[in-house]
Amino acid sequence: MTTGVPDEADLHGFREVQRLAYACAEAVAARLVPGVTEREAARMQREWLRERGVRDWFHLPFAWFGDRTAFAGFRIPLQFFPTGRRLEPGMPFILDLAPLHGGFTADVGYAGCLGPNPLHDRMAADLEEHRALILREVRERRPLREIYEDVDRLMVRQGYANRHRAYPFGVIAHKVGRVRERRFAPHLFGFGTRALRGLASDAVHGHREGWSPLWSPYRFSDHPPRPGLWAVEPHLGFRGTGVKFEELLVVTDSRDPQESAFWLDDDLPHVRRWREERAAA
Repeated sequence: MTTGVPDEADLHGFREVQRLAYACAEAVAARLVPGVTEREAARMQREWLRERGVRDWFHLPFAWFGDRTAFAGFRIPLQFFPTGRRLEPGMPFILDLAPLHGGFTADVGYAGCLGPNPLHDRMAADLEEHRALILREVRERRPLREIYEDVDRLMVRQGYANRHRAYPFGVIAHKVGRVRERRFAPHLFGFGTRALRGLASDAVHGHREGWSPLWSPYRFSDHPPRPGLWAVEPHLGFRGTGVKFEELLVVTDSRDPQESAFWLDDDLPHVRRWREERAAA
């Protein structure tokens, strides 16, 4: 592996914890029924992962139901935390979880719906084009800010609103890395303190070198992709429905376009769904 990114053994570790996180999301999604609250869904994710050895987090699990999947009315960070909103038939939901396990980090987003919802299905299908655009332009070494703007333009052409802009700093992605695990795993406002320290350290180093670990629409992201792993989450919104994926993108310093950037894993729920839809068409 080229410098600036984890070696093959580390990539295997990141891939395994990402698969663990998605397995949790699928297991919890299968248990959702009318009347379940966001807080209960978040607790189900925590319990499922703790039973499998997870003790620390980049951030604690989130769950958003209904128009909260599109961050309707969100103005302050506390509104992201799970509430007593109850799931109803036909209602969209998003599970967002970021476990640390064995020193490796994952941050995933899983969008689903409780029963048939053609709009949700269409939006989920339209995300495939965003995944392809992001990879293509990262390989072209376009500045992150320009790629962000191209994602925005694609959303407008598709008829959607950009909802990742509602996240702190409007980020579509952030860097992740190895974190030393300890028995005591404190967290602050839902985020693991060790992971936050790592992100803060990257921010300090990046500021000195002219790059940022946050991929945003602002000037501090006006630089080419930095080698490492990025948790990427394009988030579409339309009339109270929000749909997204979140997964790890590997960026290297290789001159080979195929090796310069690649998604860590192509065997994820949303990717399998797109593949199955194309096969059935």
